[in-house]
Amino acid sequence: MSNKPSPEASARLEERLRDPSQARKAFGDVIAAYSEPLYWQIRRMVNNHDDANDLLQNTFMKAWLSLDNFRGDARLSTWLYKIAINESLSFLEKEKRRAGVSIDSPDARAASASLSADTHIDGDTLALQLRQAVSQLPEKQQLVFNMRYYDDMKYEDMSAILGTSVGALKASYHLAVKKIEKFFAGED
Repeated sequence: MSNKPSPEASARLEERLRDPSQARKAFGDVIAAYSEPLYWQIRRMVNNHDDANDLLQNTFMKAWLSLDNFRGDARLSTWLYKIAINESLSFLEKEKRRAGVSIDSPDARAASASLSADTHIDGDTLALQLRQAVSQLPEKQQLVFNMRYYDDMKYEDMSAILGTSVGALKASYHLAVKKIEKFFAGED
């Protein structure tokens, strides 16, 4: 992940967030440190720059408004990722209801398979094909694949964010990789 603070810096940041006299400035530092990795986590889920930006803003607003509820049981990054993923899943659920189709239905998959490069995504053909392959995975496998492949996130961190066992996450990642390999082999 990009410019996330070190564990020591993150601990100091959490301490500053708990101090009312420093909370506003510290939260600005949180936004600076976590905007990019959270944006890309959201963007890989929703496939649209404007929606991703809106969801990122919602994530930070929810985090700010619930800062008093952050007890430090989980790391700051885990807490923020959990909020971002929940915001994204809620958005996708609303979109699904609005469109009247299941996210996992063939119609939804066909729509996501027709992804094309835009000004906010590198137009590299192979990268686009990978995005298309990932978009055809079930939602949970997409999440796990994105977090592991793009963010190089540890399974233990994913487990804390998603509330799923490490073993189940490893199995989901393995299945996702196999499906992506089939996609590239033309077996899909």
